[in-house]
Amino acid sequence: MVQRFEGRVAVITGGSSGIGLATARRLASEGAKVVIGDISAETGKAAADEVGGLFVQADVTDADQVEALFQTTVDTFGSVDVAFNNAGISPPEDDSILTTGIDAWEKVQKVNLTSVYLCCKAVLPHMQRQGKGSIINTASFVAVMGAATSQISYTASKGGVLAMSRELGVQFARENIRVNALCPGPVNTPLLKELFAKDPERAARRLVHVPVGRFAEPEEIAAAVAFLASDDASFITASQFLVDGGISGAYVTPL
Repeated sequence: MVQRFEGRVAVITGGSSGIGLATARRLASEGAKVVIGDISAETGKAAADEVGGLFVQADVTDADQVEALFQTTVDTFGSVDVAFNNAGISPPEDDSILTTGIDAWEKVQKVNLTSVYLCCKAVLPHMQRQGKGSIINTASFVAVMGAATSQISYTASKGGVLAMSRELGVQFARENIRVNALCPGPVNTPLLKELFAKDPERAARRLVHVPVGRFAEPEEIAAAVAFLASDDASFITASQFLVDGGISGAYVTPL
């Protein structure tokens, strides 16, 4: 494996499972020192131990804990070269706007959007001092499309992540700090399995719209994160980086 991240430090929120864990493995395999920020001490520490990294317990909706996550990283390793702000939720009570209550709306916004704001706000001063850095924020293909089977707060939160990432990418471009929004299609993660195992018809309804004919594997999304985080993407910032199996480009999919 090419060592694109030798001597570099990457912080991954939501790094104990799914896309986050796959990315931790990928970046570590390319030489990165990985810091896992996660609310779960048990799975977060296990993920960090697996990749020879550091675990910092953090609730990403808490500004002080987010500040501590990045400060601990700098105190331990000297820098934060990559911030993959990936933590997110998609609870079943987030559904049609007609049935989604305000509590569910606010919970999803806080975890999916406010946490990304807090992470960017905390890490940017460190990257400014270094004179470089790459931030990748997890948005979604639903940030650029609409769905009749709505998860209204999730969709809105990811649209917010996309817009915020674009703005930050422009604002900090001349400080050698790149900010991009990763927009995955449906990914074969524990979260997706939990959602769709309860409703196979809902899963089938989505799968028929994927030109590739399957959901993504976490490792495929991790490869995209590794690209965006690396110098190979040195001229890419303020972008919506779609890794969606062709969904957003499709009008009619193959039979």
